[in-house]
Amino acid sequence: MKKTTSAKSFAKIILFGEHSVVYKQPAIALPLYSVDVNVTVTPRDTGQWIESRYYDGPIDRLNGNLLGVKKLINWIVTNVGDPAVTFTLKITSKIPSERGMGSSAATAVAITRALYDFFEVPLSRAELLKIANIEELVTHGNPSGIDTATVSSDNPVWFVKNQQNEQIDFNLSSDFLVVADSGIKGKTSAAVGLIAENKITNPDAVNPLIKQLGQIAIQAREGLRAANSGLIGKLMTESHQILCKLGVSTPTLDRFVKLAINSGAYGAKLTGSGMGGCMIALVDSSQKAQKLATTLRNAGATSTWIQSFKNYGYKTEVEDDYIG
Repeated sequence: MKKTTSAKSFAKIILFGEHSVVYKQPAIALPLYSVDVNVTVTPRDTGQWIESRYYDGPIDRLNGNLLGVKKLINWIVTNVGDPAVTFTLKITSKIPSERGMGSSAATAVAITRALYDFFEVPLSRAELLKIANIEELVTHGNPSGIDTATVSSDNPVWFVKNQQNEQIDFNLSSDFLVVADSGIKGKTSAAVGLIAENKITNPDAVNPLIKQLGQIAIQAREGLRAANSGLIGKLMTESHQILCKLGVSTPTLDRFVKLAINSGAYGAKLTGSGMGGCMIALVDSSQKAQKLATTLRNAGATSTWIQSFKNYGYKTEVEDDYIG
């Protein structure tokens, strides 16, 4: 009898470099320990079953937005495990979908880890990224890879598409990140398409903005190493202003950014593709983070989360302010 196995992964937040990462500029992304997805695989008498917030039933009947999950599970079962083995795979996720928080990648990573453990097959990080990408290719078409790299990491990631994927020094140990969900689904394809089109029709305006986002990420890496919270906040706000010029912010996200800065945050910005999704703000204390989270919810945020940076990389200090 196979044993019950479980695995988890985390949401991701892009701190710097969204959109410019598509054009091989560097990006910095963080695993968000306060928002996770858990996958449990349990033996059953007959069939291969899945339980999730979107669908309960036989895996072979998965369709729609879960086609990537179906392809991933079937690949692992066929190539790593045994198609005759019967099990229930249960997905329990706190990560909202279509908010730029890496929901599909985190689910794919947790599924891969849990099934490899269920079939008692060792799994390297390199192989994990490759296998989890099976789902991402179906869901996103041509993913940059930053989502799977981040949600599978214990530390912040420096990422350059097809070039670099490495963990970096992150020394903002006394600071907190507040994440606020605007309640509007992000429009990744539309946002990426808008910038791609504008790069063709108005390159003199768009290309310098893309380069500026990359330069900000480079400055931010040094700021993180030096624990310069003020610089990081300033760069966050500058990034948001550039993303506004690129046309991917919304009035709600702009309002949240202004509210955060007026409430004493070092800086704030949208995170992810934009045209909806989430805003992030950097503050210097737990008390200020809690107060800002409440203020943002009162201003219309549908959910907020707080991430402590103390001992980042060890998953020991997590503050969860999940509402929803």
